[in-house]
Amino acid sequence: MNHSLIQKYNVPGPRYTSYPTVPYWEENNFTTKGWEQSVLATFLKSNNDDEGISLYVHLPYCESLCTFCGCNKRITTNHSVEEPYINALLREWSLYCKLFPSRPKIKEIHLGGGTPTFFKPENLQRLINGLFLYADRTPEWEFSFEGHPNNTTKEHLQTLFSLGFRRVSFGVQDYDPVIQKAIHRIQPFANVERVHNWARQIGYTSIGHDLVFGLPKQTRLSIAETIAKTNLLRPDRLAFYSYAHVPWLKGNGQRGFDENDLPKDDDKRVLYNLGKLLFEENGYIEIGMDHFALKSDSLYQSLTEKKLHRNFMGYTSSKTQLMIGLGVSAISDSWNSFAQNVKTIEEYYELISKDELPVFRGHKLTDEDLIVRKHILNLMCQLKTEWSESQAQFKELPEVVSRLEEMAADGLLHFVKDGIEITPEGVPFVRNICMAFDLRMIRNQPETRLFSMTV
Repeated sequence: MNHSLIQKYNVPGPRYTSYPTVPYWEENNFTTKGWEQSVLATFLKSNNDDEGISLYVHLPYCESLCTFCGCNKRITTNHSVEEPYINALLREWSLYCKLFPSRPKIKEIHLGGGTPTFFKPENLQRLINGLFLYADRTPEWEFSFEGHPNNTTKEHLQTLFSLGFRRVSFGVQDYDPVIQKAIHRIQPFANVERVHNWARQIGYTSIGHDLVFGLPKQTRLSIAETIAKTNLLRPDRLAFYSYAHVPWLKGNGQRGFDENDLPKDDDKRVLYNLGKLLFEENGYIEIGMDHFALKSDSLYQSLTEKKLHRNFMGYTSSKTQLMIGLGVSAISDSWNSFAQNVKTIEEYYELISKDELPVFRGHKLTDEDLIVRKHILNLMCQLKTEWSESQAQFKELPEVVSRLEEMAADGLLHFVKDGIEITPEGVPFVRNICMAFDLRMIRNQPETRLFSMTV
């Protein structure tokens, strides 16, 4: 890859699981009452057909701290925390269901964390059964969860499968023991192989492995060896995330290693390019940003059918207008508004005990926000967007086009009639291309660093 392009475009930037991104939400205009009205309005539009709604459930507990992780988590080995937390989740869900005039239809459930498999299988079963006391499922549902290879048991897999889960992703990161020690994630290949084979035997139709490039002490050799081992198991899809070094965030554990051990700029991009080459040699197709899938997987099929969607859960194979986040720090999306739950378990419990939705901030999207959001979604999911229709245009479009012209000159994209398409050379810079549309960030350049580097 062109060295000068990496130097030019390696700047802090969002990952665009939403637009506007969280630092640019207009929190002063947000109220819980307004959020409830937005949820109800979207529910009334979407629940009368089979679109349904999505649920993201945040399960924050982990038994040990991984020093590469930037997620909201609570470290403990005390498993007595499980039942009170499940109770609070179900109470929060009941508060939402009271807003609805009819039973919601759930299309997607994703259990994230933290470590969902920290919870005992019987408690996860109680959670899912509790959700469906108030809801039904759509004819074509997709339920998924994140499993830690070290503590996911066959009973976890069997229990969730019996509840309708067909997709599981296992956090692998890297198999090199030196790297695992640096990130405090000791996880032999045998552990991943065991849970992967269990999932396959039980009947999971989509097994994913999450890998990370840019980790401390990572080399081309360690990446190649990790991918070789991964290919022995042939997961249906792969996430190949760029390590986001954001040690300034409160509660972050990313200080357990020397920053000089991190591959930077050109070296980091070489790791990505090598990984991409090896994935493609093994039959995986690149999907949007950071993801690869076999042609038999639903993620690839959604790409070819132009149904690929991106939200706070990342890439999904179908779209719902309404996504409700349950649990501490979870973010919800009614398409016209966003809301985030409080970030500490203590605050979460306090609000739930008062029968109050535990949201503490959010954003109501303007007409301009909705147009820009659509362009960014198009770029992240289809690697192209257009503005031929009046509803896709906005006042500052000429300035956006001017910024895109420089990127076109650098070979990252090319113009088509009333639109752009990202070139293969531009795919690694998709975040930068989206930033050209990010009117809120452009108008309010941050005085302090907010995001991880784009390369």
